[in-house]
Amino acid sequence: MLSSVTKFTSLVPSLTRCLQTATAAASSMPAPRGSICSAEDFLKSIGRSAETKLKVEKWAELWKLDSSDLKRQGLDVKDRRYILWAMQKYRLGSDPTEFAHAATPKKKIRGWGPSVQNGKRIRSRRHR
Repeated sequence: MLSSVTKFTSLVPSLTRCLQTATAAASSMPAPRGSICSAEDFLKSIGRSAETKLKVEKWAELWKLDSSDLKRQGLDVKDRRYILWAMQKYRLGSDPTEFAHAATPKKKIRGWGPSVQNGKRIRSRRHR
């Protein structure tokens, strides 16, 4: 029995090694650069009023956050995904002025859609 356990444990590190290095690299804390010197400056630069939605005082605290921490602070799914995406882009060396964008606006047309689609008038169904 002991030999089967050692065989199994010899396989496990080789399978999980890539996962450990990937998560360690993804969670690294980048140094502040350019006009961004604090967590609040970063959140202001990515927009969508993230500085009011997320309360973080220190730079190191911001980069330790994950999705569950953001959920505990009461952020919506779209806000969580956008902030984590922006943090990863900043880790990879991109400037927030290059990748920050506004949220998509709500659709103005509700219901079944417009009466003209693709240049053709759509006729309504006959009421019974």
